[in-house]
Amino acid sequence: MNMIHLDIINIGLAFVEGFALIISPCILPILPIILSGSLTGKKSRPIGIVVGFIIVFSIVTLFSRVLIQLAHVSEDTIRTISFGILLILGIMMISTYLTEKFNVLTQRLTNVGHSLQSANNPQSGFLGGLLFGGLVGVIWTPCAGPILAAVIVQVVVQQTTFSSTLVVISFAIGAGLPMLLIALVGRRIMTTFTFFREKTVLFRQLLGFIIILTVLYLIFFPGTGSSFSPSSSKVISQPTALIQGLEHPYQAPELAGIDTWINSTPLNWHDLKGKVVLIDFWTYSCINCIRTLPYLKDWYAKYHDRGLEIIGVHSPEFQFEHDVNNVKRAVAAFGIHYPVALDNRFLTWQNFKNEYWPAHYLVNQSGHVVYMHFGEGEYDVTENNIRYLLGVRSRGSVPSAEENYSTAQTPETYLGYYRLTRFLSPEPIIKNQPAYYTYPKTLSENQWALNGKWIISADKIVSAAPNASIRIRFMAGKVYAVMGTSHSDTVSILLDGKPIAVNHGSDVIDSQVVVKHNQLYSLVDLKKGHSGMLEITAASQGLEVYTFTFGNESVY
Repeated sequence: MNMIHLDIINIGLAFVEGFALIISPCILPILPIILSGSLTGKKSRPIGIVVGFIIVFSIVTLFSRVLIQLAHVSEDTIRTISFGILLILGIMMISTYLTEKFNVLTQRLTNVGHSLQSANNPQSGFLGGLLFGGLVGVIWTPCAGPILAAVIVQVVVQQTTFSSTLVVISFAIGAGLPMLLIALVGRRIMTTFTFFREKTVLFRQLLGFIIILTVLYLIFFPGTGSSFSPSSSKVISQPTALIQGLEHPYQAPELAGIDTWINSTPLNWHDLKGKVVLIDFWTYSCINCIRTLPYLKDWYAKYHDRGLEIIGVHSPEFQFEHDVNNVKRAVAAFGIHYPVALDNRFLTWQNFKNEYWPAHYLVNQSGHVVYMHFGEGEYDVTENNIRYLLGVRSRGSVPSAEENYSTAQTPETYLGYYRLTRFLSPEPIIKNQPAYYTYPKTLSENQWALNGKWIISADKIVSAAPNASIRIRFMAGKVYAVMGTSHSDTVSILLDGKPIAVNHGSDVIDSQVVVKHNQLYSLVDLKKGHSGMLEITAASQGLEVYTFTFGNESVY
């Protein structure tokens, strides 16, 4: 009975969310097309348009993830293509010649602005409207991406395909009803008043201008495409079961070999008996680990008093991360209040047979590991499982993911010879000794090179003279570098050969970064990802550079 009640609530919420699209800018390009397509043809045509929209939109939404994976195309690309199609439709509506040609080529599927005499054509009735609405549903689905965020979460947490389908259909019906009302009212006005009927072409052209202006607005102001903020929070359902739980839970391994505890006295499973425990394997300069911290902190704040304990098992990737003072400094800077255990000898790591940063292991009150997740993402699933184990049965929310990874994005780039790739300086690599390197004539995307005197060691490069520099050509919106020094050093930053004055990261001031500690530094902060050339120059010898990492949104 609880599950049925939950499904009804989710279906109702989806309908409300769909209906609320009428106040969202992302629906504006579609309304003129719906209205223009409804002005002619039989009376059943507007109903056919909305029915076609609901059916095709629901199908495309339910299978969109599979289609994207099969096509190997990013969602941003699909959204851009959809905007392009909308712009073309707007231009066609402005031009009578293009409208007529388009009607012929598509057998009048769009039926935009053609003569009222075509009302006797069978395709101008319900069937023609059905095809027209289906085309609109295909075009609009990617454009509504931000709006669909809450609905997609509801689909993810559903236990059955049937209820998931009902949620999406309910959302589509909610979005379609305002369209139907607008289409019927617009048609009544056009058929009642002679002035509007005589100005059909002018009215169609006006709607075309509205489409073009609206699409351009959404392209240049992408954050306004939804009345729901995709970076605030997502509603999650009442937990009714573990999602993706382990088929064979096992006794949690010992927390062994911990050198130091931060924010806590030493803990063991006897101390944690009766608690739900989330073990988070992380390291403080790992970009992927850092991106999970807002979620971990949010869960700790909401559920610690209800019996949740989070233990951040800090397993260092680089030598400087073994230093307890460096870790303490990072824990304070990130605002972490839950216990952090320094696993410098990787004994706890080995006990869990872990292989990843970050990695999450969820342990129930009886001390058994019941859920695991490696890497970023699936925060709604993890929170559902936390709430289920704690017995929290009310609805909740989880902050939406802020970081978007694209397959075209430059991968993490390690600079030490142990994992060195895509290095393009023409000189041979001299390991662990100072050597002079030069830039090649050109750098292709994802390649990097050195200039000046550098020492290339196993896990890092070190400037061996003042003004030594490094260039990397990247494709991303954000660029970070793990850097350090035994003394304070000033690093100059150039983007595409110029001082970075506007699109700089949070650690850059006046196109410079003061490197005091071994940590991750934010260097470039673009509005959206594109190709660029980053160059950093050390003011003195001793600058250590370990990796470059990349992203599309702000980390924190």
